[in-house]
Amino acid sequence: MNVTEILFWILSALAIGSALMVLLSKNPVHSVLWLIMVFFAISGHYILLNAQFLFIVNLIVYAGAIMVLFLFVIMLMNLNTDTEPQKNKWLRLAGVVAGGCLMLVFVAAFREAEIQRQQANAAVRLVQMGEGNIGLIENLGKALFHEYVLPFEISSVLFLSAMVGAVVIGKKGD
Repeated sequence: MNVTEILFWILSALAIGSALMVLLSKNPVHSVLWLIMVFFAISGHYILLNAQFLFIVNLIVYAGAIMVLFLFVIMLMNLNTDTEPQKNKWLRLAGVVAGGCLMLVFVAAFREAEIQRQQANAAVRLVQMGEGNIGLIENLGKALFHEYVLPFEISSVLFLSAMVGAVVIGKKGD
């Protein structure tokens, strides 16, 4: 076992453990803090994959900005167990069925994982031989601003309209 495999398993255990704590925490603020730990573990995986741009974006955008936004929303909502509505047994049953369906999807995905693992090993060998530039920011920039410039601009307009909508909704109470 080399260092990258050990780091992969440590980061995976951290991500899975933190994700479970997100679900099991009673306090919503603690759940958000555990979610930040999940994002840090995922960022570590991006470094192992030689995707430095995704590492930085994940830390700045998700672990930074989005989680601060979540914390503000949770604190503004003042979530208590007294104000939480009680869920009926049919809603809980629907949750169990949805969880079972998700488990079936995971099982089907793991069956197909062997082919994808072989393809990933081939890509890693190309990178090690110097024949591939997977994960370089220059390649991402070229693809983003040449092939995907229209979807990129549309998503920026969508984000702008979402921010304007958030301001309008926030101002309605005044």
